[in-house]
Amino acid sequence: MNIFEEFTTPTLPSQFYWFNEPARVVSGQGLELWTKPKTDFWQRSHYGFRRDDGHCLFTDIDGDFCVTAKFEWNAQTQYDQCGLMARIDAENWLKTSTEYETASLSRLGSVVTNFGYSDWATQDVDSDQTRIWYRLSRHGQDFKIEASYDGDRWRQLRITHLHNAGERLAVGIYACSPIGENFWSRVISFRCEPNHWAYRHE
Repeated sequence: MNIFEEFTTPTLPSQFYWFNEPARVVSGQGLELWTKPKTDFWQRSHYGFRRDDGHCLFTDIDGDFCVTAKFEWNAQTQYDQCGLMARIDAENWLKTSTEYETASLSRLGSVVTNFGYSDWATQDVDSDQTRIWYRLSRHGQDFKIEASYDGDRWRQLRITHLHNAGERLAVGIYACSPIGENFWSRVISFRCEPNHWAYRHE
């Protein structure tokens, strides 16, 4: 599947659909969205709670792919976040984002959830960085997660595995505000193309 979307019209393209629609959505100059209160994605690990009520705009993708999206945001409350997600069901998914902590510190990283247990891998970044590209590449059940501040130079965040990944996945953008509400973010562009993740088996 090849998609390039900049959300320049008031209506969403037909191949996209909402999972947990946000409080407010505006499309035309990118896709802007505002979160509902106390929304999140997490399963069990460490904190014990289970949350599956964040906002996602998905498209269904068969087989291997490379999805890239450009985001900007204005975080106000701890854990405000937006980024990319690939989803099987409530207990099997992955996401990548920058989670706001304080006015000076945020955490760039990813969460991978297999069999109903989430993890969280992060690196500290400056909270002044409020525009980023994320890239998610799939090869079989393996995934490479990357981020870039200029859309040209990429840093690898993680290589991981979704054990239950079948041929088709729901893939797209997400946002949530685990503590606050009305977190604003904008998706400037979304691209899906064939996988170009270089790999080699020894």
